[in-house]
Amino acid sequence: MKIVVYGLEKRTGVLHGGDVVDIAGAVAKQMKEKGNEPGALALAEAAASSDLGRLIEGGKRALDHVAQALDHLDKAGERTGVGGGRIVFPVAEVDLHAPQARGARVACAGGNFADHAGAMAERAKERGEDRGFGGDPREEVRKRGRWGFWKVNRDSLGQDGAVPYPARTDWLDYEGEAAIVIGKPGKNIREGDIAAHVWGVTLLGDWSARLTHEPGPMKFALQKNFDGSCSIGPCIAVGEADFNDIAVETLVNGDLRQSFSTRDMVYSFGEYLEFLARDFTFYPGDILAGGTAAGTAADSSPIGEGGKPKPDRFLKPGDTVEIRSPAVGTLRTRIVATQG
Repeated sequence: MKIVVYGLEKRTGVLHGGDVVDIAGAVAKQMKEKGNEPGALALAEAAASSDLGRLIEGGKRALDHVAQALDHLDKAGERTGVGGGRIVFPVAEVDLHAPQARGARVACAGGNFADHAGAMAERAKERGEDRGFGGDPREEVRKRGRWGFWKVNRDSLGQDGAVPYPARTDWLDYEGEAAIVIGKPGKNIREGDIAAHVWGVTLLGDWSARLTHEPGPMKFALQKNFDGSCSIGPCIAVGEADFNDIAVETLVNGDLRQSFSTRDMVYSFGEYLEFLARDFTFYPGDILAGGTAAGTAADSSPIGEGGKPKPDRFLKPGDTVEIRSPAVGTLRTRIVATQG
């Protein structure tokens, strides 16, 4: 089941064939037509909410209501909702927003693929920095330990979102990632218990302002946080994929740049969740991205004059980036010039 957030009211929907089906509307239709429920609309909202956060909190019971409603819709003679309103929309006719619950936090693993981490260390070494790996990159990453950052945007970009080119850098980079969506509250979660906390899988675009200097022993992660610095979508795949083996590709203007699977992560989602959840509560809708693999502009660009990477592979206004996975779909993002 592929869950989306769509339209002006940012309601929950489900991809069904080439359509988006309004979840609460479809559940109300089933309740009215099969059970003759007089308060079908209110009951449907409680059973399978039009709000993503409440839908996730509803757990398996809410998803069962959605599955039953889709089955009823397929068998019904007409596809209108209670009172004759539209509940089915062609995908091309609606805007798909980031499938991110209101208030949900986004945590991103850093340097979590050996090929990417090793290549980044080599580029740093070429710049004269003492950051080269002395041995096997995977072992070096395990030895270094887990690190990452939080995305603090109030709203992430959704399908066909536009990233304003940040003024703080001349090297805007792409990082395609797979991410898990948390399904129930948890604190001090054990690695082996992660499956009970994962609601679904989505894709994430981590847009990075490279070579952004930030002093001090603790950081604000400025190169990872600017307007439009995170894209999520196009949907959340629920109950359809193994989050430990999600294939991901990143294309820039149709050119394949990255191709990897979450099975190649150095630290698993379970290891990261255990690390982050110590003394810290995760809530339904929170998102954890697993990191990116080799093929970013930063790890694949030769060093040019002044120790700076050559600009050819970095993003520019007018570029289109596609992050795609057979398990989730394709998340498209445009790079645009900053206004004002």
